[in-house]
Order: sequence, then structure tokens, then C-alpha cells
Amino acid sequence: MKLELIRTYFPDGINGAIFLNGNMVCSTIELPFKNNQPRISCIPEGTYELVKRYSPKFKTHLQLLNVPGREYILIHPANNALLELKGCIAPVSLLTGHGKGIHSVKAFRLLMQQLYPLLNSKKQIFITIKS
Repeated sequence: MKLELIRTYFPDGINGAIFLNGNMVCSTIELPFKNNQPRISCIPEGTYELVKRYSPKFKTHLQLLNVPGREYILIHPANNALLELKGCIAPVSLLTGHGKGIHSVKAFRLLMQQLYPLLNSKKQIFITIKS
């Protein structure tokens, strides 16, 4: 299983797309890159392990492990990176601007639906982030 996030960088936000085995699952939004500064920057490109996580705020979502200099980098719903993200990644159904999209909950559910069988079987899942 190959999970990739391909990014396009803009000064006011990042747009991307998540691919599973070469097939696009959804678009993504993130904060602009600001030298990996916590809470105001997206994370660096690289390969990270994904695990299922639960919190009262986001319910079941995904967490990226071993991000250099960062913790609690999540994949969760959001439609505006600058207003709703603190370094995390948000799936969206349609991009509407740099770091902006719509129907994030729908896109998140689609992504989780595709990953649930692997997550529940306790197999390791890795995501490669690149431009």
C-alpha cells in the first residue's frame, strides 16, 4: 500500500492531493511552509507513519508520528487552513483557494473509509509527503 500527499506551495497556503496506490482519494489543504515552526507552519516533506487516534474534539482521526520538532500533527477535517489548522493536514472535496476548500468532513470520511481496513488490521501505514 502506497499513500502519498503531493503538495503545491503558495505563500498563503498549501494545496495538495492524497493518493492511495496511485489513485487520488481527496484534495488537501495546509498552512504555508514557515520553516516548520510549530502551530504556524506545515510540516517538512518526508515519510511518516500514520496511526488512528481519538480525541473528544476531532473524534477518530489520524496522527503522523515522528515529525521532526513537532507533535500531534493530525489529519482531520477543516475548510480553511489559516483559520482552522495548527500545522495539521485537512482533506477537502474541492479546493477553493490557496489553503482553502469545501466539504472537508465528506473527504475525511472517504479517506478513512479507504484506510480503515488497514488500520483495523494493525498493519503499519506510512504517508510520503512531497511536491
